[in-house]
Amino acid sequence: MSTTTEFHDPRAQPKAVAEPYEIKVDLDSPLTIGLVANGFPDSVRFLDHVEKTLAQAVPSASFVRYDKGDASSVVGGKMLEDIQAECQAVVAAYGH
Repeated sequence: MSTTTEFHDPRAQPKAVAEPYEIKVDLDSPLTIGLVANGFPDSVRFLDHVEKTLAQAVPSASFVRYDKGDASSVVGGKMLEDIQAECQAVVAAYGH
């Protein structure tokens, strides 16, 4: 006697159309990349790995770290102004 188990895939079809992403920064000139941790556990530690990998891929890059400290808040005010003034690119990390 054989039985068949069926599973329901709960993922919905995406409603947004995927848009191609193009890097719009000059990787050959000095570049400052902002790394924003969202405040969840391990988001800072994850960005440690992101920074290490990006530093190898883009040796001319320097990095500035930001930490929201509270996952329920948005980046705003002074932090947003600092990011815009200091960085040409930004990576936001979500830990959990």
